[in-house]
Amino acid sequence: MLEKVLQIFKVRDLRNKLIFILIMLVIFRLASNIPIPGVDQTQLRAFLQNNQFFGLLNLFSGGGLSSISIVLLGVGPYITASIIMQLLTMIVPQLEQLYKEEGEIGRQKFNQITRWLTVPMAALQTFGMISLFRSQGIISILNTFDYARIIIIAVAGTIFLMWLGELITEKNIGNGVSLIIFAGIVAGLPSAIGRISQTWDSSQIFTYLILGAVIIIAIAAVVIVTEGQRNIPVSYAKRIRGNRMYGGSSTHLPLRVNQAGVIPIIFAMSIMLFPGVIATFFSNASNQTIANIAKSVGNIFQNQWFYGILYFILVVAFTYFYTAVVFDPNKISESLQKQGGYIPGIRPGKTTAEYLYKIINRITLSGAIFLGLIAVLPFIIQGVFNLKSVSIGGTALLIVVSVVIETVKQIEGQLVMRDYEGF
Repeated sequence: MLEKVLQIFKVRDLRNKLIFILIMLVIFRLASNIPIPGVDQTQLRAFLQNNQFFGLLNLFSGGGLSSISIVLLGVGPYITASIIMQLLTMIVPQLEQLYKEEGEIGRQKFNQITRWLTVPMAALQTFGMISLFRSQGIISILNTFDYARIIIIAVAGTIFLMWLGELITEKNIGNGVSLIIFAGIVAGLPSAIGRISQTWDSSQIFTYLILGAVIIIAIAAVVIVTEGQRNIPVSYAKRIRGNRMYGGSSTHLPLRVNQAGVIPIIFAMSIMLFPGVIATFFSNASNQTIANIAKSVGNIFQNQWFYGILYFILVVAFTYFYTAVVFDPNKISESLQKQGGYIPGIRPGKTTAEYLYKIINRITLSGAIFLGLIAVLPFIIQGVFNLKSVSIGGTALLIVVSVVIETVKQIEGQLVMRDYEGF
């Protein structure tokens, strides 16, 4: 490992790329600490601590939401637009053809549509968020000009971060959007450590040791599941053209345990906390009946047991749903058959598709249960250890480990390329 680190700094091109990425992340952190005026920071912190949905939005904004900065939405609207576009490929055949069949040019057009969709998504999210913060007394009373000004600033901030992310991605060392989210999560570690130190109790040293062991085990489990895959053997039939023989090779089809990544947690969190957000809007309604109903709904979703169990079920369900979106056994079977490939012992065509469907369902079960446990990890930690000041974000942990693994792989690929040049 030390030798690889030294190699990174010895290669001038690679060193310059890393310095450039660090500068971009520093610019992002500076922007996320420029607040919009007229914000009551005390009420904002209390609101974010008591609302897990906006805690997740703060995670994806890179901490910009915690101070309502000029990049308060972060890359959240871009992620939302990307998810919507991926789902639309199942409904609109033209989008599916653009993304999957028209090569690099088609993907560039698809990405351009995603960027344009980000603009209205950012404007709508900013308007809803500012209206909610105004109703909670976090932001002072605004007129129409103030609304328009904040919306323009927030949309521009999102587009700016999206541009920074693409600049980082062009360096081929990690995904830019993922690294921005990663930087926001890591930047929150000092404050989290500070909260723990303020509530340190020497009599609970054994509890802290067990908690540390749980965190290490969770990190190891995330690495194992993220990297875990089942290799399906694939053979290609021999073909004779003229005096030459082609094919006859053997390879494998990798099926990942976690095909969906962190997307099911995002879906489940949005669905779970949507009733709570609506209840927050109507809790101060002038109609007493509506206000009482809103408060009752809010109390139900504040119940930790109800919330945790339903959250786990939704994460498992969305894992299967999103895996079905990104993995189509029928198309893979058809592609193998066209290329003269087959799975040994399995008939090509429909039988192969049924076999792949059966395998992906089995391995997705373990991945779905794992994602569900990661999602409810904060509830488990706080319930078992009774440490309210310590919050282990399962989603944040999953994102951080996944980004580190992907970035390390790309850096190693760059080093291997330089090794070949030296050779």
